[in-house]
Amino acid sequence: MPRRVIRTEDAPAPVAGAPYSQAVAAAAGELLFVSGQVPLTADGELVPGGVAEQTRQCLANIDAILRAAGGDMGDIVKTTVFMTDLTQFPAMNEAYGTRFGSSPPARATIGVAALPAGASVEIEAVALLGARTATP
Repeated sequence: MPRRVIRTEDAPAPVAGAPYSQAVAAAAGELLFVSGQVPLTADGELVPGGVAEQTRQCLANIDAILRAAGGDMGDIVKTTVFMTDLTQFPAMNEAYGTRFGSSPPARATIGVAALPAGASVEIEAVALLGARTATP
């Protein structure tokens, strides 16, 4: 089955017109690969505030993209969080945790020198559409 590009106006367009899709569905549309989302609003404005606010916006963007693909946050199986300052990990982790509850996806967090648009956080995700997180 061919891949399907996902695009929604409820999340920011690629930064500075960069050549990437918000997300791509593959494997009969079941696997969704969400490109790294920085904390921009759908209008392309960087969210004011610290790492917690930026984390919430990244996750809101991912949520909008998942909904456009027919999924939701419970379908996420893996995320990667990129941060410019790992000393801010506790603030990111707290904001992140409120979005996933007791059954969060697998996650890696990586420190980086810089991110697009002056962001402090960027989050990418892989989802299995229709998976719906089950509590063990």
